Amino acid sequence: MFLFVFLVLLMVSRVETAFYGVVYTYSYLDLQESGYLAINTEKLSFSSCEEYDSFVCSVNCSGQLVFAVDESSGEWCQKESLLVLPNASLTTFNIPVSYTNWTENRNGIELSAADVQFELRNRSDINKPNSSPRTNILPLVRVPSNCQRNINLLVSDPDGDEVRCRYAAGVECHTCTPPSVLTVSPSCTLSFSPTNSSAEGPYAVQLAIEDFPRQPITLTNESNSQEVITTSNSISKIPVQFVFRVDPAAPSCTEGVYLPRFLPPTPENGAQIYTDVNQTVQINVRAEATQAVITELLFSGPNNVAKSSSGSGNFTLTWTPDVFHGGLSHTFCFVVQANSSISVYQSDLRCVFVTTRSNPTTPTPPTTVIDFTTTATLTPSFTTTTTQQTTTTETTTLSSTIPNSTPNPGPFTTTPTPPTTVADFTTTATLTPSFTTTPPPTTTTQQTTTTETTTLSSTIPNSTPNPGPFTTTPTPPTTVANLTTTATLTPSFTTTPPPTTTTQQTTTTATTTLSSTIPNSTLDPGPFYVLALNAKISTTLSLKNNTEAIMQQIKDELIRRGLPSDIVLKLINSVELEVTTT
Repeated sequence: MFLFVFLVLLMVSRVETAFYGVVYTYSYLDLQESGYLAINTEKLSFSSCEEYDSFVCSVNCSGQLVFAVDESSGEWCQKESLLVLPNASLTTFNIPVSYTNWTENRNGIELSAADVQFELRNRSDINKPNSSPRTNILPLVRVPSNCQRNINLLVSDPDGDEVRCRYAAGVECHTCTPPSVLTVSPSCTLSFSPTNSSAEGPYAVQLAIEDFPRQPITLTNESNSQEVITTSNSISKIPVQFVFRVDPAAPSCTEGVYLPRFLPPTPENGAQIYTDVNQTVQINVRAEATQAVITELLFSGPNNVAKSSSGSGNFTLTWTPDVFHGGLSHTFCFVVQANSSISVYQSDLRCVFVTTRSNPTTPTPPTTVIDFTTTATLTPSFTTTTTQQTTTTETTTLSSTIPNSTPNPGPFTTTPTPPTTVADFTTTATLTPSFTTTPPPTTTTQQTTTTETTTLSSTIPNSTPNPGPFTTTPTPPTTVANLTTTATLTPSFTTTPPPTTTTQQTTTTATTTLSSTIPNSTLDPGPFYVLALNAKISTTLSLKNNTEAIMQQIKDELIRRGLPSDIVLKLINSVELEVTTT
């Protein structure tokens, strides 16, 4: 199927169109029951949307995974095609592709060509296939001939590899002459220096972007054949091609005069924005130009982005990512364009990352893979009743009959006026953090009796209350209770009772309740997530429409297997796969 798509493009490449470039990426999500899910996107740009449809879809793109991105009337149109492979093979190959004739350009490039290097073998460092570098660019970037301009391509790599840029060469282009007015660095900065009017006009820019491992890795194919890749070897390669136009000189190169200048709340170049699948995100853009009229915002990004304007120089990009955008970082690039008489001016190119966390959503019937984490933290309080009788010295060791628990070795020693200590407790696993509480000391008077009460209760199976005794010492009361337990299906923990204090023939009442509303209480910084369950669940229910029912069934099953009844489940990550039959 994957090769067939490219063959179709080659067969219809004879259509006469004006080519404005391409940006190609591929990404691999985590392993599913059916295999690895690969998401391939190809942004192609032509001089009109009709030319795109004629080239890619033989005129009619309805019913295909083709989406409009943006267009500049009378100049260019960019659309994105999406290819989803549910069970990709663990192999490596490259695909040389050709599109149509480039739009007229100063560096004499007519026929378009590009080369994509796919590395689909399993990587030893991440235990899944490689994902290509990711970046973006507008089909047309323009700058006045007398103004310095640096274009910093915002690149990223899902696998954390080093990304390098260079001009295309060899089979990566039909004619590989780079623009004489533009240089590219390995760090992906394109630099333009002021030039004279003889260099004005459009240039075809053909780049190759590669990812390099930061340490040697081993690649393994389906036959278990292996190859070691060092830090000097590229893993994959994608084409990035666009048009760079050198316009006539501007009266001023100062931003905000003729060239639009970005104003707050426009995000800075390289800003990170986070969202979730099916959660709408907005990017607000504002710009000014005192000697030109701002006419439009031009952008390139993922499909289904809506563009709107709320007045001159004020724009909004609105996007709601779907399931195919989950788990990836998407690059939005935009410029603001202004006119003065017959001249056109663009702002600097600005790009931001929008990272989409994965969330469940796909049609039924699904197979759902759920990653969720719950917190089970013991937050006890202790109750000790002490009466005056005799002077004793006691050593008490606290023990537990809960399986795999480790008792505090103690000892706890009492040398007060005689106490009788009664402690009855069990342990309750809750989803609230533990606290360290220091209640203020209590001032007492003679001829009274001390009572200090603490209670610890539990619903953990097979737990047995320790009969005590607990010991006391004659100092003002300071109680510290900080007991944290990692809850698993067979929980274990070590319990250490806090010291309690009494003074002879005095009355002090101090009740310690481990709650965030007690004065001087300090939240335990965590971590709170101590139980993580990665489950694969087959169900005819839709996670999109029946989330509560599915989560309740999971909770009931965990309780049946021995977890407390008051646990709370939080869904962190999931993917649904639709099961089809032939």
